[in-house]
Amino acid sequence: MTPFEQTIAILERLVAFPTVSSDSNLDLIAYASGVLESAGARVMVSQDTSGTKANLLATFGPDAQGGVVLSGHTDVVPAEASDWSSDPFRLREENGLFFGRGTCDMKGFIATVLAMAPSFGQLDLIRPLHVALTYDEEVGCLGGQQLVEEIHQAGLRPSVAIIGEPTCMRAIEGHKGCYEYTTCFHGTDGHGSEPDKGVNAIHFASQFIGRLLELGEDLKHRMQDTSNRFSPSWTTVQVGRIEGGSARNVIAKHCEVEWEMRPIRPEDGDWIKSNLDAFCRDELLPRMQAAAPMSQITTEIIGEVRGLEVADQNEARDMVTALTGNTDCDVVAFGTEAGLFQSLGMSVVVCGPGSIAQAHQPDEYVSKDQLEDCLNMLSGLSGHLTRPA
Repeated sequence: MTPFEQTIAILERLVAFPTVSSDSNLDLIAYASGVLESAGARVMVSQDTSGTKANLLATFGPDAQGGVVLSGHTDVVPAEASDWSSDPFRLREENGLFFGRGTCDMKGFIATVLAMAPSFGQLDLIRPLHVALTYDEEVGCLGGQQLVEEIHQAGLRPSVAIIGEPTCMRAIEGHKGCYEYTTCFHGTDGHGSEPDKGVNAIHFASQFIGRLLELGEDLKHRMQDTSNRFSPSWTTVQVGRIEGGSARNVIAKHCEVEWEMRPIRPEDGDWIKSNLDAFCRDELLPRMQAAAPMSQITTEIIGEVRGLEVADQNEARDMVTALTGNTDCDVVAFGTEAGLFQSLGMSVVVCGPGSIAQAHQPDEYVSKDQLEDCLNMLSGLSGHLTRPA
């Protein structure tokens, strides 16, 4: 098989693993582990506390510092079959496009890496090449947080990380952070005809949402640096999901608000959180507890994943632009695991096949041209990992 044919065969296997974040990824990890071990890599698999999810870290070449990491997440977002033209977990090709859940986000990249594994295993490497596969990126970068800690604890010191999120093979050198939360309001129920005799959690949650949106508007107007290249050029907030109450005529005892912010700067996130904490502590909770002392407001941190900071000196960016021939570097608003690797002192770039416009959509696809461009980039890595001829 050619590397491209091998990529498609592997991609077909990867898409068939329904690794939605709510489900296990262990079968996919076992498959990838087998491919990498057969190619000569040393493979470490580490599970989460539930035993249903796992990360993989594989290494080709010497036990040395200064290696290059190729990283991708194995989980995908849910896919409603009724919204798709075909089975979302069965790869379908049409006119040079490969359809299936995760094809661009980001099993296409993983497939190219696994297809190149035999070639990596045959190289006389003077610099390690690491392959990192993580779980639960889509729900808070949970696996990535565990993996970077394990890399640190193991004493590994890679110097470059390429995160293969879909960028149409452009080098992305910066992105916003992604902070995700669930805030729960616990009141008391009662008959809807006597609302003053209960604590309606939905009513207080709506005031919380209103305050959150006010703070978002304030932050937009406080943002003076419009030259930061992000679009939009300010830290954003948004509410993604609300659930509460039991019936139209019953006072809502419980309400849950899932919300997020995408900070450009960590201090923006701190400002939003401190203001919301004060609003709950000083205004909402006293009013709730005046009517029902057991009332509570709790916030769960789902994930606070730092952004990727643009760096003047960035070996990863320079490496990728040299390999792809595309020097048009950019920044994006969506989040990745890149900031986690940057926190270990690595230079990091985001670059992979497919378009973010396809991610999380029905009939998600990646194109033949994008996969071939990624294979060419990975093939060119040998010049950065071996002795000059």
